[in-house]
Amino acid sequence: MATTTQVRQRGRPAHTAGRTRLAYTPDGTKLVTVGSNNFARVFRTNSDGEPTNIDDISEDNLAVAATNTFFVTGSEDGTVSKFSFDTMSFEKFLIRSTLPIRDLALSPNGRWCAVASDELVVKIVDTSDTSSVMYLRDLPKPIKHLSFDPSGKYIALSGTNGIVYIYSLVNNEPELMREVDGLIRSVEADSETSSKIVWHPDGRAFAAPTATRDIQVMSRNDWENQRTFANGHMGDVTVVAWSPNGAMLATAGKDRKIMLWETKTQRVIATYDYANVIDMAWHPTNNIFSFTNSDGEVYIYNEFVPAEHSHFAKLGLQSAPFIHDPLIDASANVWRPLVNGHKDVPHRAARQESPDSLADLLGSEIMADEDDFVVDDDGAGYAIGLNANGKRPNGGTNPYGESLSKRRTTQVWGPQYHESFQPGATPWRGNRKYLCLNLIGFVWTVDQDTHNTVTVEFYDHEFNRDLHFTDTFLYDKACLNEKGTLFSCPVNGETPASLFYRPHETWTTRADWRIQLPKGEDVTAISLSESFITVTTTADYVRIYTLFGVPYRVYRQKSSPSVTCASWRDYVLTIGNGPVGPDGNTMLLYTIQNIRRDEICQNEDTVALPDGTILKSVFFSDNGDPCIYDSTGTLLTLLHWRVPSQAVWVPLLDTKLLDRLASGRKTETYYPVAVADNKFHCIILKGGDQYPYFPRPLLSEFEFHIPLSTWPKRDSQNESALEEGDELKKLESDYVLKSVLTAQQQDLIDSTKSSHTQRNALQKMELEIDKALIQMMAVECREGEERGMRALEIVTLMRDRTGRMIEAAGKVAERYGRTVLGEKIREIGEERLTSGIGED
Repeated sequence: MATTTQVRQRGRPAHTAGRTRLAYTPDGTKLVTVGSNNFARVFRTNSDGEPTNIDDISEDNLAVAATNTFFVTGSEDGTVSKFSFDTMSFEKFLIRSTLPIRDLALSPNGRWCAVASDELVVKIVDTSDTSSVMYLRDLPKPIKHLSFDPSGKYIALSGTNGIVYIYSLVNNEPELMREVDGLIRSVEADSETSSKIVWHPDGRAFAAPTATRDIQVMSRNDWENQRTFANGHMGDVTVVAWSPNGAMLATAGKDRKIMLWETKTQRVIATYDYANVIDMAWHPTNNIFSFTNSDGEVYIYNEFVPAEHSHFAKLGLQSAPFIHDPLIDASANVWRPLVNGHKDVPHRAARQESPDSLADLLGSEIMADEDDFVVDDDGAGYAIGLNANGKRPNGGTNPYGESLSKRRTTQVWGPQYHESFQPGATPWRGNRKYLCLNLIGFVWTVDQDTHNTVTVEFYDHEFNRDLHFTDTFLYDKACLNEKGTLFSCPVNGETPASLFYRPHETWTTRADWRIQLPKGEDVTAISLSESFITVTTTADYVRIYTLFGVPYRVYRQKSSPSVTCASWRDYVLTIGNGPVGPDGNTMLLYTIQNIRRDEICQNEDTVALPDGTILKSVFFSDNGDPCIYDSTGTLLTLLHWRVPSQAVWVPLLDTKLLDRLASGRKTETYYPVAVADNKFHCIILKGGDQYPYFPRPLLSEFEFHIPLSTWPKRDSQNESALEEGDELKKLESDYVLKSVLTAQQQDLIDSTKSSHTQRNALQKMELEIDKALIQMMAVECREGEERGMRALEIVTLMRDRTGRMIEAAGKVAERYGRTVLGEKIREIGEERLTSGIGED
């Protein structure tokens, strides 16, 4: 429950009646105020003396910002002035504007001063070199407020049109990153109502007052709304300020209230009755809070946080109030190995001197004169005293006062492990996340604070009905196929992790089931096939269940910690961290086995990823071939995976080489969903997004295109030559792709009870390969006689056993007048008829 303070502070007259602004120096030693008259006042912290007046400044000052050495003011006459704390006097004009200044902000290092005025441009001027200015132009309406983030890399502008503009200042030229509409309200430039963006001290989120008089927190990572400080003020909010450690939030409004909120719970912990509050600031280190009003008064409130909540002010830097903190979600998937040299060693008292130490042998009187034979008479710090053990330190101390030694270095190397992930799932974004995305449908969950709501939606409603239910177990992973939906929830306090399976069809009263994992064991990934359920856990176990919950097999994964898994029919693919590569990252190892036959197809083989590349997804195609998609945008499939030690990763598509990206003007990435019908099904992501979000995006599909070479640029002078080259490259790509798909079909037929349809499909695929080769040979014949040897080589690659395709190749050669080539083709045909094909 909120507490109301009974002791009312008395305001100090600082300026004449009018809006009064204030700012603390970063070290907290000084507080600067400006107002409607023509002087500034500098108050010293913990001093009862009169403040220092700095005269001869402009009247009607509307903004002030300070560093440890100087402060700047912005006035209604359009001037921005710089004043020195050393001389307590005017130093220089930083910049001028033709219209009134509305707000100022200094970068954390004090180098840049951002200026907002009634002009349609924001100026960012170098405080030491006024000739260096950055301009933020093309603003449709004036900017009322601006603020730097704690790192100084970004600046947020609050427009009078109710739009927030986020600019990146990493490069020399500012770059507009985001326009946020709907967060703040439209406010006139001279209004006392605030729409200012206030960055949380950890820099990952910011807060702003909304039109409903709430304080909304938004993430800088995905620009989604997070927690809300709601139901506080009855009037418009005039100012918002985070505490230095981010543990509390102070707000003031036109309802004559100052409210103190706890960040973690968004709960009001104190309320103060003060009217007309215009500006406020926390002391950087002490429990002191200062604020000003429109009557020209300044309040310096010692012990502002009530005693029962004073522990909040003593905390370290706290996290911004996320609905789901991405750092916590990511850390839950990180395996933390023990590192040599960082064990928990019990505290030991100072070691006593040994009885035969040099001090005992020579006597303390003799050694006393030798302890400090180098006298640090000039304070340079090169003479090091004795430590608590009576010994001279070895190597001195580091900047944190910790002793350095040869036996323990300050930095211990450790390998970088690949984090575990669930294929087809996305991280939390706001209060929503996708648990599963595939061609059957999609599963998503919404955080309702006390519980979640889960929705299962299908693309084809003819066979299945959508499902919506209240989730009290907080499921964070899901799998969906034609037979059912599988969920898993993490460990929650004393409640162990569990699995929940719900079939789509049943002929019994109740067919869903739930299984709890052993205590302390959490789920890292799950997969669902037509036959089995596969679960990988933090204990490096692979647990196999039947579709109705019968434990089928449990074994410990060789490569650990586990990363992910996938399954198709009786086959299970598991991936884990393996040995450390040359770049310090662990290599990923995969294993494929047939669970029902208890056969291992591939045992701890390497996942083919370049250095520094991250595995994004793994799944089986509709034909049952393993596929992976990595952070380079490359889709690969596994060839000959049913034969032990014969598997190879073959690229099917490099999305960076798509025609839609050839111009270079379009920037987009692709979220993998499935491989079906010999096409890559994905979701197109734009605007720098890494994962899809709501509303549910549409699926896109791309034809396979094996990367063989770079396509040449168009030129009107040699257009015809390029067309022939493009035709040949396309035919070459088709030949390689069809060869890969044919090999996969051949493996499927050799390893399963193939049907007549499958065997006919293989014959047609081989015929398509030969057609592509004939087309390639025709291009070579058209190029000239000098390309005859390449054309003949192409003929030798044909797979036809009847001789018809060889005969067709001879006719193509005769058509282009390649007599010699035609004779050699007939020789190859005769040789094949007599000796067969495929012999060494």
